Amino acid sequence: DRIDVNRSTTTYCNDIDDKEFDIPQVDTPPTLESILNELEDEEEPFVLEDTCVLNTDNMDAHSCDTSSLASSDSGDPVHLKRTVDLNPTVHGSVLRHSLLKGISAQIVSAAVRLLTSSPSSSTDTNQALRLCLGSKATGAEFGAVSALSINHDCSRLLCGFAKGQITMWDLANGKLLRTINDAHPPGTAILHVKFTDDPTLAVCNDSGGSVFELAFRRVMGMRSCDSRCLFSGSKGEVCSIEPLHAPQDFRDHPITHYSLLAMASLTKILVIGLKPSLKVWMTFPYSKSDPSSVPQLAWQFVPVQKTVNPVLAFSKGDTVHFLLVKKEETGTIHVIKQRQLHLSCDIISLSWINSRTLLLVDSHEKLQVVDRPSQEILETLDLEQVQLVYNSRHFKSLATGGNVSQALVGEKACYQSVSSYGGQIVYLGTKSAHIMALRNWRERIDCLLKQEHFVEALSLAWSFHEGTAKAVVGLFGDPVKRKGVVADKMVEIIFQFTEHALKKCPEQGKIQVMEQHFHDVVPVLVDYCLLLQRPDLLFNQLYSRLVENTVAKGVFLESLESYIVADRLGHLTTPIMRDLLAHYQSNGMMDSLERCIVHLDITSLDIQQVMCWDNQLYDAMIYVFNSGMNDYITPMESLTPSFSSWTEEEVVMGNKLLVYISCCLAGRAYPLGDIPEDLVVQVKNQVYEFLIRLHSADSSDEEEVFPYIRTLLHFDTREFLNVLAMTFEDFKNDKQALEYQQRIVDILLQVMVDNPDFTPSQVGGLFTFLARQLAKPDNTLFVNRKLFDQVLEFLCCPDDDSRHTERQQVLLELLHVGGVVQFNEERLLALAEKAKFYQICEFLYEKKHLHDKIIDCYLRDPLRKGEIFSYIHNLLSMPGYSPEEKQTVKEKVLEVHHPGTMLLLEHDLHELLLDLLCRFAPQNLLRFLQTSQHYRLKEAIQITQKYHHNEATAYLLEKKGDIQGAFDVLLEVTTKHPRNNRVKDSLNDIIDLCHRSSPNLNQQQREVVVGVCVCLCDPVYGKGKLAEIQGLILGMLDTFTYEQTLLETTTSLLNHDLHWSLAHLRAAVTRGLHPRQDYCNICLQQYKRRQDSAEEIIVFSCGHLYHVQCLQQKDCGWGVAPELQQRWSCYKCSSSKGGRGGTSSEQKRGRSTSLAQVQKHTYYSFSFLSILSELSHSNEKTGLLITAQPGSENFQLKLSPPPLFEE
Repeated sequence: DRIDVNRSTTTYCNDIDDKEFDIPQVDTPPTLESILNELEDEEEPFVLEDTCVLNTDNMDAHSCDTSSLASSDSGDPVHLKRTVDLNPTVHGSVLRHSLLKGISAQIVSAAVRLLTSSPSSSTDTNQALRLCLGSKATGAEFGAVSALSINHDCSRLLCGFAKGQITMWDLANGKLLRTINDAHPPGTAILHVKFTDDPTLAVCNDSGGSVFELAFRRVMGMRSCDSRCLFSGSKGEVCSIEPLHAPQDFRDHPITHYSLLAMASLTKILVIGLKPSLKVWMTFPYSKSDPSSVPQLAWQFVPVQKTVNPVLAFSKGDTVHFLLVKKEETGTIHVIKQRQLHLSCDIISLSWINSRTLLLVDSHEKLQVVDRPSQEILETLDLEQVQLVYNSRHFKSLATGGNVSQALVGEKACYQSVSSYGGQIVYLGTKSAHIMALRNWRERIDCLLKQEHFVEALSLAWSFHEGTAKAVVGLFGDPVKRKGVVADKMVEIIFQFTEHALKKCPEQGKIQVMEQHFHDVVPVLVDYCLLLQRPDLLFNQLYSRLVENTVAKGVFLESLESYIVADRLGHLTTPIMRDLLAHYQSNGMMDSLERCIVHLDITSLDIQQVMCWDNQLYDAMIYVFNSGMNDYITPMESLTPSFSSWTEEEVVMGNKLLVYISCCLAGRAYPLGDIPEDLVVQVKNQVYEFLIRLHSADSSDEEEVFPYIRTLLHFDTREFLNVLAMTFEDFKNDKQALEYQQRIVDILLQVMVDNPDFTPSQVGGLFTFLARQLAKPDNTLFVNRKLFDQVLEFLCCPDDDSRHTERQQVLLELLHVGGVVQFNEERLLALAEKAKFYQICEFLYEKKHLHDKIIDCYLRDPLRKGEIFSYIHNLLSMPGYSPEEKQTVKEKVLEVHHPGTMLLLEHDLHELLLDLLCRFAPQNLLRFLQTSQHYRLKEAIQITQKYHHNEATAYLLEKKGDIQGAFDVLLEVTTKHPRNNRVKDSLNDIIDLCHRSSPNLNQQQREVVVGVCVCLCDPVYGKGKLAEIQGLILGMLDTFTYEQTLLETTTSLLNHDLHWSLAHLRAAVTRGLHPRQDYCNICLQQYKRRQDSAEEIIVFSCGHLYHVQCLQQKDCGWGVAPELQQRWSCYKCSSSKGGRGGTSSEQKRGRSTSLAQVQKHTYYSFSFLSILSELSHSNEKTGLLITAQPGSENFQLKLSPPPLFEE
């Protein structure tokens, strides 16, 4: 019966020690007033921070997904346990947990001195006692306080009591304004009482599960209250209500005119409007959850798609649902279901702390901070030591009501222990009160800094800088201002991190340990300085501090490489560039140094220090000359070696030179980027001038002319010519470039033709390059035709056997790219034949369609002689060749090209093989004839007859279609050797032949064959005529055909009858019987004459019902089977038909009856098999044709074959 009201809350609390909760032992306990008036010096005044007012400038609607890092802040009271997840992107400590020490002390003191305390109390913003409401008499009369509510201007207080009364207090002077006793049915406790935004309207919810509207009136100075039932507990118990409260900025929102109220019952959620008239706008049923779960409701105005509308969050069990409520232009309320949030345990408290963040308490008293848009859990705290107050007793009282069948909620009802106001959540414990609020962004960073988590602090600060952080409080909405403020904070953190790293560096130990220490720090500092675009901070303040430590300096310089190569850092100060070069040189990291130099701004380079050819930094030197001095020739002069020893260094230089020349002629910078447009033509002309120089700058008397072109040709002729070919493509319309190209071609011919220093492949490569250029339609180059003839004679020299294949391939490639137009084809063919270049000859013959000549080329070429058959096959089988060309090839194939050599056709080869099989492997002869299809029948028959292989000859004659000839050949075996063992095999062969060929024989041929077969089978018949046994043979065949047909017909009829019987039997068994009357049709008494009787009854398919005893007396049973198998007939139906056994029916569910007993004539249908059986038995003596069914004259059945008559 005591009320503790905390109307104003705090936003910050200094570090609190656990000892402050302990009350010292004293002889004389202090008074309540003295305790409340004590001031604590270390405690700042509590200032209300209204973060509930929506400020869209402090929010970012496009927050990215981040992971949670909950830190354990030493300033948090009772050392709350936090979950830790060390991920690169962090949230830090999102919630500030403060203990309301003044109110907590009141709770502890009041619990000690309960007898002297007032029934209720109220505190001000300094947690000093303001009001004591009520008295001991009030508590004794009304019972304990079960619900509280303060209106929006904090002028009125509604109190609900356990015995059902409701009181209204004036918080300005503590005066009791109203005592309401008749607002709801008496005897039920008040679970919830809440003001709406209308000060004259409130709602309450009692332990009967009903909801009532309270309308306050004041007429003539008299206060009154009108009550209206909004929802009856008999329709489903409501255990939570929540009216929509609009913040001050949204008092004029259109939705507020409806006074929306959300109600949660055990099975569903309802949203109703109290104004202008009572109306249900939405009903939402729960999904399946634990019946003891506590339903929760919470409203919040949320910006969605540039508009602000209320969102109702409700939960029951482990799922949180979100409903967007908006008013349409037509005046209707539209409810839109949003995405759900699923947790792993039941929720017992649900509160909004701002429009994007919720605070959830689960059944294990774990407080979880959830970001609604991303549904990410930002932080988790343990509230176990808060010792939340539960008021489940009032809810459980519903189980004793007449209209409630079960307890309303479980053990975790804490509706009145959690209060939300101004973006802060208050939790009431048994001995203390606690307040939760979102930390501002600086506090969250400072919490990490206190724990020396500098990397996480920088990561969190960067998320604030980029607007990707969640649950952000205290930042500007303007991106420019926000980034400026956060950047200053990040600079501060960077300095702290630097000092901390230098201070914590181990002074002794292995150098690797120190390097690892700074590797964990320096790259982070560099990265965030570059992200903030503060290279001045990086190169001045930070470097000046790190340079004091030699290890830190080295790690710093090496960490710059990745950022330079990624083009994130393009300019270095002169001191750092000098230290960078010195460090990389001293540590032998020249490749890394070169990668850095080609990405740096040339103005930051010390050219004198970089220009060191001894270090082989060729790319760096080219970059310095090109970018720093616009000099593109000096690198080529320096990179062109003599290539005398072909060392590894010279190969590297030569490859770089070719690539560099290619880039210069194509207008690209080496190794990266492009040449400035105004220098492209100039650089290209300079490179051409360099290539065509007659002598080098420091030439000697022994130097040959055109040293640069000569050197490049010796290094890699093909690649150098490829470089020229690519550049020739790029400058087709440049007149000066075309002049340079012609000059280079002339020099190439002068240098390489008639020069023994170049191999045939190199010379052939040159003329292949020239042939490609000359074959282009827009070609402007001129090459003397005599040079091609000269090259042709060089390649086709018959006296030079060296590199024969190489010279032939070079000439063939030259011809393929169009060089054939440069030669006289007759002379070229003569030289190729003389040099034995058969592939060249084939190329020329192919152009002239002389395919027979190509066969000669294959036969003469020892390397391709085995490919001749593939060539012939492809030519004869592929389309594109005329019949005349194919015929010419066929004739050529049959010719003899060399003595004793002939090319045989395919069938000739098979016939030759057949002859060999007849001579040496006759056992494989028949299999070969059956599998091969490439021999000629006439020639094959002659071969088999030559060697007297009769079986093979018979097979070939049968294949030819000469059945008589095959028969005669097989018959010859049996007649010439009647006592031989082969007679039986020959006889089987004859029978098989007759069986295969009989459909194709005429009547006369059949008689001859049958006669011969009979004579062979039994010599007795060999003396008579064929006509004498013809009748016997034909009769045997007819009898066989008849019996086969009769067997198939009988089998079919038997299957049909069996299927019909089973189908009708199943239909009869599964059909239910319904009696017409409920009395026996013999004794006319009820079928159950006595209650204790166990008489059996029988129901027939006609619907008549009888007692078994009555049927036995009338003697309606028939058959001599035992009682369990006895058949019965309906007495009434058989009497009406003049007989006793005329009709029978199946029995229905008796101990002595069976459902499967079905009479044949009940489901009558004639059986084809029965007809056949009856006809067969009644006429088995006659064997004549008889009529099987009366009235059907056309249905006849032949029961036996016709008798034999002698002529």
